[in-house]
Amino acid sequence: MSVITQAIATADREVRYLSKGELDMIGRFFNDGPQRLRIVSILNSNVDEIVEKGSRRFWQQHPETPSHSGNPRFQSSCLRDQAWFIRLISYAVAVGDVDPLESSGVRGARQMYLSLEVPLRLVAQCVRSLKDVTLDMLSVEDAAEVGPYFDYLIAGLMP
Repeated sequence: MSVITQAIATADREVRYLSKGELDMIGRFFNDGPQRLRIVSILNSNVDEIVEKGSRRFWQQHPETPSHSGNPRFQSSCLRDQAWFIRLISYAVAVGDVDPLESSGVRGARQMYLSLEVPLRLVAQCVRSLKDVTLDMLSVEDAAEVGPYFDYLIAGLMP
């Protein structure tokens, strides 16, 4: 839930107006908006490079995975999922909240990979590789903003 939605929902539930602290928090959210949108733009513009380098890095560490077996179907599914994770991260950065990661990225992905008998530790390691590649292309300040969203997703995928 975004900062704005959360503040309004809390105030409404408590039948009161937004407090000074909540208004300040919303103001900071808007002030940080250009940075978040710039990061989203970087992720969107570089998703192919992130996925390519991230998958290469992952397969160097785990060459025995089905996605690296030479089966083009397995490989394309893996690459598609990696791009999907980057998209979810970009949504989370845009709204400044983990909510887009929670329902689809954590609960949905866990269920899907468990049903396919894909080891969650490998999925988490793959997301770590995506994180490393992404953070390498960002400034320190931008990396500090996006890193926690990757960490949230990785922690949620761990068995």
